[in-house]
Amino acid sequence: MIPAFINPTSANATDARAALTAAGAFDVRDVSPTGVAREIARAVAAGARRILVAGGDGTIGTAAGALAGTNVELAILPCGTLNHLAKDLRLPLDLTAAARVAASGHTAVVDGATVNGRLFLNTSSVGTYVTFVRARERLERRLGYRLASVVAAVRLLVHLPVFRITLRVNGTKHEYVTPLVFIAVGERELKLPTLGARVDHGRPGLHVMVVRRRSGARTLALALAAATRGVRAIARTPALDAFLVDECRIEPRTRVVALDGELVALEPPLEYRHLPACLRVVVGDERFGTDQ
Repeated sequence: MIPAFINPTSANATDARAALTAAGAFDVRDVSPTGVAREIARAVAAGARRILVAGGDGTIGTAAGALAGTNVELAILPCGTLNHLAKDLRLPLDLTAAARVAASGHTAVVDGATVNGRLFLNTSSVGTYVTFVRARERLERRLGYRLASVVAAVRLLVHLPVFRITLRVNGTKHEYVTPLVFIAVGERELKLPTLGARVDHGRPGLHVMVVRRRSGARTLALALAAATRGVRAIARTPALDAFLVDECRIEPRTRVVALDGELVALEPPLEYRHLPACLRVVVGDERFGTDQ
């Protein structure tokens, strides 16, 4: 049986447990978010070769950190609000279908990255996104997730905070006053309809993008232009600098960083490093190939 870990207090814990029970291949265990890494370590020590974790991007990131560099496979049951990683891997968001893939899907090896030793698999950012998440969380209890997201975004456009950073890439030092630095694992596309997705057969590495516009209206215009023309076109303008690198160093005046959608406090400077083929994940899409 495959060890499967569920947070019993999550809103969809009952549905997740039902989907895993129906699949018939899992030993379902309740575990709090703070206990995920500990329980995974115990399962690995007991000889598990595949482990399932039910949760959102933050929980999946914790599990990935516990399994990176091992031969143990990570199966994902997407139970979060956004499920960025599950979508990136083209996993089904329906829990019953996702459980079937987790039980019998093939294995792919994926890249990751670290910042100050902390693993992430999808994206990290410094600046505006952190401000947005904080504002949304304050509003969410009164307005609900969707409306809180809209209100927080509008507030940012009205008054977009900027901050000063130093970015070091390929031995060169760059100084910016910027609202946002975005770091993604693998080359990214900003052209609709694949906004934010990995570029198919894109180049590996850290895709670092620094927005150079300072006002909310200009940043919105940048986003619209990027959606229309793609990141390569925008990278040739004064609005944005883009780099594809194996590592970089960011020196911000903030200690809060977004990692796969979660806010994490880290002591600057922020040292980012690309980790090729660091994790085995269970997928159902042949685009990712098989683990030989």
